[in-house]
Amino acid sequence: MNREYHRWYSPRLHRDMELLVFGHAGAKVLMFPTRDGRFFEYEELGLVASLSDKITAGHLQLYCVDGLARETFYASHWHPADRLRRHEAFEAYILDEVLPLMARNPHDCTIAQGCSLGAFQAANLVFRHPHLFRKLAAFSGRYDLTLKVESFGDLLDGYYDDSVYFHTPSHFLPGLSGDWRLDRLRQVEIVLTIGNADPFLDNNRHLSQVLAEKGVGHQMHVWDGRAHRAGAWRRMAALYI
Repeated sequence: MNREYHRWYSPRLHRDMELLVFGHAGAKVLMFPTRDGRFFEYEELGLVASLSDKITAGHLQLYCVDGLARETFYASHWHPADRLRRHEAFEAYILDEVLPLMARNPHDCTIAQGCSLGAFQAANLVFRHPHLFRKLAAFSGRYDLTLKVESFGDLLDGYYDDSVYFHTPSHFLPGLSGDWRLDRLRQVEIVLTIGNADPFLDNNRHLSQVLAEKGVGHQMHVWDGRAHRAGAWRRMAALYI
């Protein structure tokens, strides 16, 4: 299996960024790690191995990036507005630096994928820029970072402005009407997964309902138990990517 390590200084983030590429051809998969994960997380957790047959056969090429959670939504020492600005810089890094690297592969399908916070990052990117993607595979995600559920708090500490609104899929999607994003979203294959004991099950159901009301086709798979773990994600990857 082809494996490449890339590192460069990002002018948008003003720091070095690293990523791993697995595979030589096929649909391009942009993979966001979990909150505490790094660009090598999915290799260590076995998700790359679970896709090895597809990668070796040239059906998939994975691009595993860092997520910068501790510099964005989990940077509790920063004002929430600064957390959002850092996240927007991270989005610019993905759009203007990572996607151009991925473009060296001429395949016409680009997939966004992530687990946990990575699922939010993947979904938020696709819902905001659907013209750039053909598929979303979001596992165990939380699509409203302002929610307080069980031990999970509001990651923006009650702060709210237009940036929060437009980076919260379950907030801005209901307001879309006659928007070009809706037309493009209806062309994207969307797969959401969640465990039936996961604290964000209701948030996933709400997002699914919003998508259905907007005529956006999608699949939502509810797994047994609290499927917020590597073993479940490995099986999900093999099934849904």
